Amino acid sequence: MKPALQTQQEVQQYYSEVLETSQDLKTSACCDLQAMPERLKSILSDIDEEILSKFYGCGSPLPQELRGVSVLDLGCGSGRDAYILSKLVGKNGTVVGVDMTAEQLDVAIRHQDSQTAKFGYRHPNVEFHLGNIEDLQGIGLEDNSLDLVVSNCVINLSPHKDKVFQEIFRVLKPGGELYFSDVFVDRRLSAEAMRDPEVYGECLGGALYFEDFRRLLFQAGCPDFRIVESSSIEIQDPRIKGLVGSARFSSFTVRAFKLETLEDRCEDYGQFATYLGTMEECPEAFLLDDHHLFEAHRPMAVCGNTTAMIQETRYSSHFEIVGDRSRHFGLFDCGPSIPVSDPSSTPSCC
Repeated sequence: MKPALQTQQEVQQYYSEVLETSQDLKTSACCDLQAMPERLKSILSDIDEEILSKFYGCGSPLPQELRGVSVLDLGCGSGRDAYILSKLVGKNGTVVGVDMTAEQLDVAIRHQDSQTAKFGYRHPNVEFHLGNIEDLQGIGLEDNSLDLVVSNCVINLSPHKDKVFQEIFRVLKPGGELYFSDVFVDRRLSAEAMRDPEVYGECLGGALYFEDFRRLLFQAGCPDFRIVESSSIEIQDPRIKGLVGSARFSSFTVRAFKLETLEDRCEDYGQFATYLGTMEECPEAFLLDDHHLFEAHRPMAVCGNTTAMIQETRYSSHFEIVGDRSRHFGLFDCGPSIPVSDPSSTPSCC
């Protein structure tokens, strides 16, 4: 492996010198507008064109129920998601963007006044910092200070992913949420592929092997996470395709919560949850993950972890929960997200 500093410098060079716009990318890993839901696409018309043209992402990691919350955008780049969040959190919410590439961050900063005016705010509710996502203390973020952390196809670029997740769960408040999109791969790549600056810059060389990701979250104190959406990634460049061989890549949108009550398996306590249909963005149904779609006013049997994710977070006022953990019935049989490492597997529990 290359030294971490060399990797960071090569990533900075790739995104400041090699790529002029998102059209210069050689794979579909870091740019997928189709992944954005309609509720967010309507805000794009209010985002300045330069911000959009220089933004690189692999999904749309922006959950519901954001009015008034405090958000951190890891690797905010030119600021597209940060400014969408600025609109979603409203004048009483706050957004912090951090990125290590000065050229990208300059784009976000010089549009701050125009975006503030477009959203009708008297004062900006978003601020940007030059820094590393592995060191959030370096930009002054305190423990237990944020409601939500988002990231769009950036964590794969970090040479110290363990530090990234440790920092995320340090700054999140109890009940806070990590919601991010990134590139995952079904195996560990060869050293040659991981060393190649172009493969790494295209978000493939540092892609998260699913099992390694699971272990990193566990080490950060999060034993359960959920996949919300997934899509396959097409590699168009012959040289890159030759370097990565038969490895299969996917874009996953993942959510995880900072909750002490989570267990490493889904346990059955005989609980039921009913979505009240009170979120403005989704009055008919709320999608927690790829196997929990809560239809409004229809009770659903849920495991203890799922109960905690909706009862001990900002979603709590939108649900009615029946039951507690006073009686246990064994494992809860609820089909989980299927890892990219084994797309044909048959799951038995969350």
